[in-house]
Amino acid sequence: MKNITIVGGGVLGTQIAFQTAYSGFNVTIWLRSESSISRTKPKLDSVRGSYIQAINLMADTKDKTTKNWCFGIADYDDFDKDKCLEKVKNAYEGIKIELDLKKALKDADLVIESMTENFTAKKEIFEKMSSILDAKTILVTNSSTMLPSKLVKYTGRPEKFLALHFANSIWKNNTAEVMKQSKTEDKYFDEVMKFAKDIRMVALPLHKEKSGYLLNSMLIPFLFSGLDLYVNGISDPESIDKAWTLGTGAPEGPFQILDVVGLKTAYEIVKMYVKVPSFLAPYNFKGMAKLLEKYIAEGKLGKNSGEGFYKYKK
Repeated sequence: MKNITIVGGGVLGTQIAFQTAYSGFNVTIWLRSESSISRTKPKLDSVRGSYIQAINLMADTKDKTTKNWCFGIADYDDFDKDKCLEKVKNAYEGIKIELDLKKALKDADLVIESMTENFTAKKEIFEKMSSILDAKTILVTNSSTMLPSKLVKYTGRPEKFLALHFANSIWKNNTAEVMKQSKTEDKYFDEVMKFAKDIRMVALPLHKEKSGYLLNSMLIPFLFSGLDLYVNGISDPESIDKAWTLGTGAPEGPFQILDVVGLKTAYEIVKMYVKVPSFLAPYNFKGMAKLLEKYIAEGKLGKNSGEGFYKYKK
């Protein structure tokens, strides 16, 4: 693989693009409109800043087993600060942004869909791409919650379609979950596994479809539990986070994680559960949806916007 196209310039889309470019691939991000560019470029700036900060911490740390080490950037034995910073510069300058879908997909070896967790939006973009993609192109979805089998019939290439899911802060939390659907051919699954390793990810194979993959199957119920405590008036976000971080030694609580993920993404996930009967999932999903709607309406979208459940310096 050489040419990689990322469909969507959100939080994870920009991270995937940057990590892929950092690893030496040709990267294009497709965006819907001019206004999308003004939202995506600051995200790329932020990701670049995170890489530079991480590299400086890696250079300064004496104990390379500390939490400051980022294996998405370099291994212990081949770390060179100047070379890593040069790769960051080349990645930032090399990423192309394209509004024309046909141009963005031309000669792509791999297309990674990383749009918002909205079924209709994903369905529409897959239908548009199905008649444009080169025959060679492998297509993957980075969806956090939707099974590839739910989307495959809109792709026009069932044998070349599967899921490739990344964790947030990709340079540090460098896992990539690779999940096939029933029609995915093994050779394309193997190629995506190799690609994941080539961009310095720990490739985690899923041999059966599972909503939420490995990470989110554990993470989403955790976030729901935190939100449920808040919307039902049990406690406040800061106290809930402290209960988790101080009680377990974990670096972040549910609301700190939600601010990083983004409240729009959280809202799209919650919406899918609003009509689930309470005896099947005993959470106050309607209350969660109203809460997130309020925050979003106030422009409190999470860490990237400067405020979510917490305020952040810009």
